[in-house]
Amino acid sequence: MSTPFRSGAFRLSPSDYRALTDTARQNPEAYWQTQGTRLEWVNAPSSAQDTGNGWFADGTLNASVNCLDRHLETRGDQTALIWRAEEADHVVRLTYRDLHARVCQMANVLRAHGISRGDRVAIHLPTVLEGVIGMLACARLGAIHVVLFGGFSPEAIADRLADSGTALVITANVGRRGAKRIPFKTTMDSALSLRPETLFVRSVLVVSVTDEPVPMQAGRDEMLTPLLEKAEASCPAETMASTDPLFLLYTSGSTGKPKGIVHGTGGYLTWASYTHELVFDHQPGDVFWCTADIGWITGHSYVVYGPLSNGGTILLFEGMPSHPGPGRWWEVIQSHKVTTFYTSPTAIRALMREGNELPRQYDLTSLRVLGTVGEPISQEAWSWFDDVIGGGRCAFVDTWWQTESGGIMISPVPGAVKEKPASATLPLPGVHPVLLDDKGQVLDGATEGVLCLDGSWPGRALTIWNDDTLFQTTYLRPYPGHYFTGDGARRDEDGYYWITGRVDDVINVSGHRIGSAEIEDALAAEHAIVESAAIGIPHDLKGQGIVVYAVARDPSHPELEMLAVRAITAKVGRYAAPEKVYIVPDLPKTRSGKNVRRLMRKIACGETDGLGDLSTLADPEIVDVLIRIVQG
Repeated sequence: MSTPFRSGAFRLSPSDYRALTDTARQNPEAYWQTQGTRLEWVNAPSSAQDTGNGWFADGTLNASVNCLDRHLETRGDQTALIWRAEEADHVVRLTYRDLHARVCQMANVLRAHGISRGDRVAIHLPTVLEGVIGMLACARLGAIHVVLFGGFSPEAIADRLADSGTALVITANVGRRGAKRIPFKTTMDSALSLRPETLFVRSVLVVSVTDEPVPMQAGRDEMLTPLLEKAEASCPAETMASTDPLFLLYTSGSTGKPKGIVHGTGGYLTWASYTHELVFDHQPGDVFWCTADIGWITGHSYVVYGPLSNGGTILLFEGMPSHPGPGRWWEVIQSHKVTTFYTSPTAIRALMREGNELPRQYDLTSLRVLGTVGEPISQEAWSWFDDVIGGGRCAFVDTWWQTESGGIMISPVPGAVKEKPASATLPLPGVHPVLLDDKGQVLDGATEGVLCLDGSWPGRALTIWNDDTLFQTTYLRPYPGHYFTGDGARRDEDGYYWITGRVDDVINVSGHRIGSAEIEDALAAEHAIVESAAIGIPHDLKGQGIVVYAVARDPSHPELEMLAVRAITAKVGRYAAPEKVYIVPDLPKTRSGKNVRRLMRKIACGETDGLGDLSTLADPEIVDVLIRIVQG
């Protein structure tokens, strides 16, 4: 099933889109040189494409200047950022001139604390203004920001601080999540106390979200607001090479060790700007609301760098979708006349449960483009979002991309590409996906296989921090000549792509990628558990839920499941809590000792017919044992 083209004054027609695609294919160097001109360069690059030295390799620029300074003359008094606090009547609007001044003040505070080009600064904040301001202040100085998701445990934070060599942390006294208070500062204190010999943090700057006091360590911790109030509102910007790192962002991998994905400056910013304008049909006057936390790549690319580099207006919302009552998001859209709404299938499934009548009580006619990100969306959720929220008149962009890609890769383009419910549709101009079989052979036509990408693109990650060998072995060597995404996909007779999920051992919970090895590593620290295996299963709300099979030292221990959950949430975070923990005598393994996750996944899902040839297992009889335990 496909939808007709939506009505509206979109930037591109189908013929425009085909022309861009043809140009990108036939003359990629000229195409990307043209796209590079959307940025303001200190020294314009002489070439665009990555020939081994990175994209726009000899160009120099500053990301903060591209998001702020260059807009001051033409749109200095335009609203750049709307912050809607937990309290409905607390709204802060910053013009480009205001935001520029605040970023300069933050940059001067960081500089006064010894931060300079190449230093790493961790940002561990709830959805407050200082998160965006801190990112842009780092970019202004040439420092590398490391944004940490607020739901991380102290262990997870300590791992990332140690690996990145972070010198300074910006955190908050608390975060507000409805009536709850999230202990940001005490969580950070716990992280810094875990392995002090591996950490290099000299300073901790604390944002006051509320008046609640928190412990402060003399000589290390300072409240941030008084420092900002004294700082100058102007600060020169560091000139950076296009290939200099802009930020590190940690993503879980199948090794259990978080991977610090490194994104450069010129290529990444070009890609964020290009995809934001193209996919969301960005136009003057748009109010862009991406609900992602800035701790994830979606928040980097489509809360901060994409919209601001394009001179847009972004909305930040501190509160929850249904607090203090249902309909909070719809009220925000109505109040601020949001035109573009970009969220996750998990959030959509939760909002669907409130029924159809509630959103219809609000005026949502300002909406022009709806988008989804983070995981494949079901046809039911797609249709509900389209019909009930968009009224069937909005463009719908179901986007596929990853932390490593820097921005959107496959997506409808409003007015130019017909939508199909639950399909990511077609690659953007300049993106070249291929489907491969298990032997690495390219599959043609309507088929299903491993999703890889040919060639490079400006937003592609530069490397993994301190481990380029891992970058090569993870993404470039599995299928030589192709970039391996880790996802599987189906391509239909129209050339449209349908993402079928991970083909490696990463579990996608509400758009959060969690390595199974990361969960198993947490359980290895629990003495009562000898061995474990974590797998992902379909979940109506989260997309995927986590199921753990655990082998116990003493199966009669009365609290094994509770101990397992506690170990995972303590080391990984609350968002990684498993749906179910099964205590089992052994795990199904090959004769070489490899866990057979395919079998465990099928058993957990109740798909026990047609399990295939079990003769390759070291102990085939364990399969029947697991089935009896799972079925109760």
